[in-house]
Amino acid sequence: MPTSEAPAGAEDAPPFHATVAAVSEADLHASWHAGCPVAPADLRSVTLTRWTGGGAASGTLVVAAAVADDVVGVMQALYEARFPIAGMEPVEAFGGDDDASMAANNTSAFNCRAVTGGSSWSEHSYGRAIDLNPLVNPYVLGSTVLPAGGAAYADRTLQAPGMIHDGDAVVRAFAARGWVWGGTWSSPKDYQHFSTTGR
Repeated sequence: MPTSEAPAGAEDAPPFHATVAAVSEADLHASWHAGCPVAPADLRSVTLTRWTGGGAASGTLVVAAAVADDVVGVMQALYEARFPIAGMEPVEAFGGDDDASMAANNTSAFNCRAVTGGSSWSEHSYGRAIDLNPLVNPYVLGSTVLPAGGAAYADRTLQAPGMIHDGDAVVRAFAARGWVWGGTWSSPKDYQHFSTTGR
């Protein structure tokens, strides 16, 4: 019998499944353009099983080909831990608009864009960073909180579904594969952000 602590549907959830496929320029459309630091041929679409909090659903991340296996391993660990991921669509679904993706609490990876508040390429432009549940794990720099709707979640003492906390299953799963959490940065604090480079 399920315990009272088990999430609804957790006991009879389907097994984790993932597929990795090539992507084309047409697939990426708004999230890629000529001059980006990676070619579409160097990216992969990873479609996988995620836990929503109430059951299993499919999700897709576009990542660098070199990290696709790492991403599958991390996401399998999160699914098995029943960590809820609200949504997971490529940023292309939001017209390449990172603000819109964050506001929708959408977990995403590749997006050819500059770093927040800067002009150099973001690690997302290389497909080697993931933003996880950004509404409840916002980017915080002084009084600036992105997305703005996530302002209440700048208080990291909260325990809301989908929040990431130091040492939890999410941080451990990424760290086991050498990824660094933006929640460990001194300033800004980027609680949604994991990358292979620590940037």
